[in-house]
Order: sequence, then structure tokens, then C-alpha cells
Amino acid sequence: MSTDSQEADDDLRERVTNFLRRNFPQIQMHGGSAAIQHLDRESGEIHIALGGACSGCGISPMTIQAIKSRMTKEIPEITEVHADTGMGSGADGDLGGMGHSGGDGMSPSFPGEGGDGEEDEGPQAPF
Repeated sequence: MSTDSQEADDDLRERVTNFLRRNFPQIQMHGGSAAIQHLDRESGEIHIALGGACSGCGISPMTIQAIKSRMTKEIPEITEVHADTGMGSGADGDLGGMGHSGGDGMSPSFPGEGGDGEEDEGPQAPF
């Protein structure tokens, strides 16, 4: 890859990062993460993984649809967005403090699911 091509890729990654920070601050505010898994500047395709609190979040499908719709309008070089939840490895970068998952293989836990022998019945009702 030539230096000019690398600089163009870096510029596009930075614009994607800024787009996510500006338009979707709730990802980080709610304990989620976003990482570019793959960016193909020539085809205009980008693959984004949402992890952390986004995994298992009931609103994440709406967040994904909003990212897909708005990113292609705001960043003309991006023609197709692939985004999903999960904490799969292979992400090639932290989106500028968006809480990179690190690919540690953790998955969300729910009350009553405990592999460590402790009973976790979740929060108790106040009445």
C-alpha cells in the first residue's frame, strides 16, 4: 500500500471515528464499544462491531440501523455499512476512545446465570 493510500485510509478511519463520537455518544455513555473490523476504501464497505454493553442490548438493532443509514449519507466514501453486536476478535482498532472490546470473549450475563457457583438473582424489588 502506498503512503498516499495509507494516509487516505487513516483519514477515512478518523472521519468514521468522529462520526460515531458525534452522532452516537450513547454507545460509550452506556458502556458499549465500537471498533472497525474491516474498511475497504475502494469498495466503500465498512464492518463495525458493537460490543460491551451493546451485546444483548435490546436497542442495539435500532442503533445499528441508524449508523447504517446516517453514515452513508454523511461520509460519501462509505457506500455500505455492515454492523453487528458481539465481542468477536479481529477488530483492527479502537474507535478513538469508544471502548474497544479487546476481543476477550466475554459475553453478557443475566441474573441466574452464574458459572462460579454463586447465586445471582438480580436486583430485588423495593417492595
